[in-house]
Amino acid sequence: MASKTERPARVVFLDRDTLSPETRLRTPDFPHELTVHGKTSAAEVADRIVDAEIVITNKAPVRGPELERAKNLKLIAVAATGTDIIDLKAAKAHGVTVSNIRNYAVHTVPEHTFSLILLLRRSLIAYRDSVKAGRWIEANQFCFFDHPIRDLSGSTLGVVGDGVLGKAVAKLGEAFGMKVIFSDYKGTTGMGPLYTPFDEVMRRSDIITLHSPLMPSTRNMISTREFAMMERKPLLINTARGGLVDEAALYEALTKGQVSGAGFDVVTVEPPPMDHPMMKLLELPNFILTPHIAWASQEAIQGLADQLVDNIDAFMKGAPRNVVTPEGY
Repeated sequence: MASKTERPARVVFLDRDTLSPETRLRTPDFPHELTVHGKTSAAEVADRIVDAEIVITNKAPVRGPELERAKNLKLIAVAATGTDIIDLKAAKAHGVTVSNIRNYAVHTVPEHTFSLILLLRRSLIAYRDSVKAGRWIEANQFCFFDHPIRDLSGSTLGVVGDGVLGKAVAKLGEAFGMKVIFSDYKGTTGMGPLYTPFDEVMRRSDIITLHSPLMPSTRNMISTREFAMMERKPLLINTARGGLVDEAALYEALTKGQVSGAGFDVVTVEPPPMDHPMMKLLELPNFILTPHIAWASQEAIQGLADQLVDNIDAFMKGAPRNVVTPEGY
């Protein structure tokens, strides 16, 4: 805890460029010296945090070796909800508190999810490209029917992930007249009557949308086996985490027609190299890849930034909030 008689706390922001330029970062409410880096590679982290008491990071990883050198470190304030970039066990062992951001994307992620769903369900990208290529003139009538157009009303939306975002997406689905089913966690049963077995969700859904954290139990939870059981050839939407879907298996599923389309905002490697399976899929009219921006409305990012400073201020007042441990929240 800081007092006015103590020297200013050393605060290091490792990757300010991961927040939009128009985002205002409020000044913390205690004496401090702030060092801001636009980007920080994994190899640069150790040197940049060696004297820090508070580290702010969004995507720059802080692991055991870096924590070992950072003898003064007291708080890692993660500027995101996911904390897989932090070695939580090592942080706990070194007496370092880790905080994260919660419930800031309750509008932006569901809206982005449904933007992808609507674009794909109504083949809007394919029709736009066709018009640009002169197909409407070639058709020589008021419309043409080259790509499928399907309503959302009456279709089944399978939601994998029952947190705040999954529930918000489900609410939008119900507003469109969709039948919403929540999936049991893969490999579990008996979660109650409000949940549907994971495999059944794969079989019954017209659209499957993912809102799960990335953990060992969820990594590649949709792969060759799951694509094979998708009887209704659904749309697959992932605005959650890269790694939830086996990307090589997705490539096969889309090119073989096992799914009718896919909309992804996340990739295991960001940005993906040009030879990555997801980049190769961009030639398909039924695939959309956006650059991890589902979270990034101006309103959401400003809310994140405000909560980030609130977390730091609370810690310095001796009342840490949004604390993450190896055991969870």
